[in-house]
Amino acid sequence: MPEKTFDGRTVVVTGGGTGIGRAAALSFAALGAASVIVTGRRKERLDEVAELHPAIVPVTADVTTREGARAVADAVSTHGGALDVLVHNAGVFRFTPLSALDAGTAREVLDTNVLGPVLLTAELLPLLRSPGAALVLVSSRGGHNPGVDSSLYSASKAAVDSFTRSWAAELAPRGIRVNAVAPGFVRTEAYAANGLGPEQVEGLFAGVAATIPLGRVAEADEVARWLTFLADPANALVTGQVITVDGGLDIAGS
Repeated sequence: MPEKTFDGRTVVVTGGGTGIGRAAALSFAALGAASVIVTGRRKERLDEVAELHPAIVPVTADVTTREGARAVADAVSTHGGALDVLVHNAGVFRFTPLSALDAGTAREVLDTNVLGPVLLTAELLPLLRSPGAALVLVSSRGGHNPGVDSSLYSASKAAVDSFTRSWAAELAPRGIRVNAVAPGFVRTEAYAANGLGPEQVEGLFAGVAATIPLGRVAEADEVARWLTFLADPANALVTGQVITVDGGLDIAGS
């Protein structure tokens, strides 16, 4: 990928304070983006990322609300006016066994993973550069190969896959592309957020790695590379695709 692939462009990355979103924001900035607007609910984490590159603009916002979506739109209007890349990365994973289903947890998963992308895309639609803009959504292997005790998360990511294909068809006449990346296991803070301690996380990764044909879980920056690749204007004929990045776990039948 050329050094300044996104030279002068404006990018929004939701959930940009940690993990895949943080890695993606830094990658877009390193590739020449004029403004990389990172959103999230935790101001301190966004500020930490913003300190790492002058192009990164932190916007504390809950994009599951119209107020949060409008705050992001206002930031785009201030920093460039037109939006070139929208990365829907914000998401939460929660264990949701039917035997212990909690309505609050269910709403958290569906609001963040499903409602958030819908509200924000609708709010930013008038600002998307047409033609030329690209949307990239972060899905999950669970969206097409669901696991035990995670039915709501898997259903939410199946919805993301559906958005990717539906929006790709809907926005193609405007010259706007829509694609998604579906990671498998990635080393992020999501596991600690679900109550696992460091030793438990490492034990989980060691067990999972034994079932992955390529022998290891992914790092956040490896997924971020696919986000920038799919957003690259050079890939002008790629749309409606969901790319699985899981070390071959799908082909192992697990």
